[in-house]
Amino acid sequence: MSVVEEVTGVRVLVVDDIRLYRDGLVAVLEREPFIVGAAGVPDAEGALRLLRGRGFEVVLLSMATANSVAICRDLVASADGARVVALAVSGSDDEVVACAEAGVSGYLLRDAPHAELVDVIASAARGETSCPSRIGAALMRRMGALAAERQTWVGPDRLTPREREILDLIEQGKSNKEIARLLCIEVRTVKNHVHNLLEKLKVHRRGEAAALLRSRHRIPSGRVQFG
Repeated sequence: MSVVEEVTGVRVLVVDDIRLYRDGLVAVLEREPFIVGAAGVPDAEGALRLLRGRGFEVVLLSMATANSVAICRDLVASADGARVVALAVSGSDDEVVACAEAGVSGYLLRDAPHAELVDVIASAARGETSCPSRIGAALMRRMGALAAERQTWVGPDRLTPREREILDLIEQGKSNKEIARLLCIEVRTVKNHVHNLLEKLKVHRRGEAAALLRSRHRIPSGRVQFG
């Protein structure tokens, strides 16, 4: 039994700011036996409005839509149980990773065959995550690149205790003046510590240092922790 034959009664919402493509895709999907309803909207506002209480199982988001990555994150966070599938344009590694990080349940190029689109929708409706093999290869390449970065990563052990303390306060959003007041040191001393820790972490901005530490140590929010 195929993936499609295992699902029934699926409702699909298409998000695309190009009306011709959006309406055409809705019309095609409505002809699928396992899809009982399809609708289209041009933006996140319309999508979120329709998702509330409408019972959509799958959302197809065109990544050609303006601010698509931000919309993708919003939909995944607020889709009320619906699974989001990204319909990509370029298939670039950056786009693939951005969609994966946003939490999509499927990823497919917009020019993919209809059969592939149907399979991805059915898989998403079943609660599964799917993507074409070459998209999976892009994710593997990116994971390899991240692994290589970790091997050259200058860890927190290279920071002095004071630099670690200041980085923790930077992650909390404290300014140089606030850090100086909290630590009872001069502002120029804080600036020197910040300059040194940025150089050690090989970043240019304070926010990048905090974000980099969070990503390496998987701290969801709040204070930076050191092992």
